[in-house]
Amino acid sequence: MTDAVLPDGAYAPETHDPVRIALVDDQQLVRAGFRMVIDSQPDLTVAVEAGDGLQALRLLADHPVDVVLMDVRMPHLDGLQTTARLTAAAADGGHAPKVIVLTTFDLDEYVLEAIRSGASGFLLKDAPPEEMLAAIRTVHRGDAVIAPSSTRRLLEHLVTALPAEQVEDSPAHAAVEGLTEREREVLVLMARGRSNTEIASDLFVAEATVKTHVGRILAKLGARDRVQAVVTAYETGLVRPGG
Repeated sequence: MTDAVLPDGAYAPETHDPVRIALVDDQQLVRAGFRMVIDSQPDLTVAVEAGDGLQALRLLADHPVDVVLMDVRMPHLDGLQTTARLTAAAADGGHAPKVIVLTTFDLDEYVLEAIRSGASGFLLKDAPPEEMLAAIRTVHRGDAVIAPSSTRRLLEHLVTALPAEQVEDSPAHAAVEGLTEREREVLVLMARGRSNTEIASDLFVAEATVKTHVGRILAKLGARDRVQAVVTAYETGLVRPGG
């Protein structure tokens, strides 16, 4: 499917079933604001609302969605624990929506914990509406998004958090060693934030070829999505900030 871009830059997707969104936040006004923005888009719809993690898990068991916007701090069960449970359900063969963690706290530990819990994206609540909408569409396509203000500190933290001897003995290091030379090239470019189109241009290959390489990389690394693969690249020292 190819989305149309109008002359003024407006987004005009081809006709298809809307992406189903779940809003999980303990503040009703926040949910109302998100719903207003999301429901204004022809390709997106809010299908579930929940005020805490436990309620979200109950509702999502009967009302599957494609993407969850998940607050971090909530009563009963926070967003990180809820994300981890959704990911665990997927590991058991259940349906697993993509999760974008939303927070007002631009703190590295939340970013790290969100990704390790299985989130495919991380954004601050004060991000512009168009950035949130773009994040939903990006994650739904199978890519991942991390708030730009957090990306570099996150990656630097990952590099310094793991001793070299621990990296060499890790299963992730063995998995990276199992990549072909071209797959390593693609992974490095992924870690630098390059899209499939940009990678294809950099390597002078077809975009379909890049998609094939990305799929093989994810399979070999046991990664859920691109962000998990990129984290592995930094954790194992294949890529370093500024490198």
